[in-house]
Order: sequence, then C-alpha cells, then structure tokens
Amino acid sequence: MATEPRWDDTPHSEETHERTVSFAGELRNVTGARLAAEEFLSALARASPPSVPESWDDILLVVTELAANVVQYAPGPFELRMRRTFDGVHLTMHDTSTIRPEPRPFQPNAGGGGIGWHLVHTLCDQVSVVVTDTGKDIHVFLPW
Repeated sequence: MATEPRWDDTPHSEETHERTVSFAGELRNVTGARLAAEEFLSALARASPPSVPESWDDILLVVTELAANVVQYAPGPFELRMRRTFDGVHLTMHDTSTIRPEPRPFQPNAGGGGIGWHLVHTLCDQVSVVVTDTGKDIHVFLPW
C-alpha cells in the first residue's frame, strides 16, 4: 500500500533553527541579547557549522550593535528574532521607536560613536528597516 505524501509535516528540530527573545530595554539587555545570540549560534553550529569562522563573530557583533542602539535611541522593550535561512542567518531587531536609524559621522574627540550603523551595513549582506505605527523592525541578513 502506497503512502500519500504529507505536506504539513513539521521538519525535524535539527532542521528548524529559530529563536525569539524579548528584553525590557535596559543597558544590561545588550549583554543579554549577545548571550542569546551566542546560544542560538551554538545550537546552529552543532547542526550546520559556519562556512567561514568569522561568521560567528560578525553575527555577535551585529547583534551587540543593534541592541546597544536600541537601548540608547529607542526607549522601552525590544525583541530579537534569529532564524537560519538557506544561506545565512536572518536577524530582526524590533523596538518601540518609529525613527529610522541614520549614519552619523565618527566623533573620536567626543568619546567615539558613529560607527555602529556603518558597521552593520558593512558586515551584513542585506539591511532593511520597516517602520510601523508602533515601532520598527530592522532586518539584517548575514552569511553562515
């Protein structure tokens, strides 16, 4: 007896790599976001190691930059979503601000700052910002 294919089968857990973490928006949550990303990447690497070693560090750096910018410029809670795609990792940072991030000039004499958004664009294959009435989502894609 032939068995009909089932199109609604859920993939095995090792084939699905996705995680969403919410934060209150406090300074310590920058470290929390980085640690959550590190846990996600650890699980991902067990099933599918990165194609180049620096992918791991690039993803952690982007998460840290995005979380730090949220805490500094967007008051309130934020959410980090991480998902494996066929050729990389898709990160989404959701915050409560409706203001789009803008590049700022580097200010070494004023304590630094101004390089995070440039860094995100340099390390990511794609960057997009979707603004809604309740905040924004920053979508970035990085190679894995």
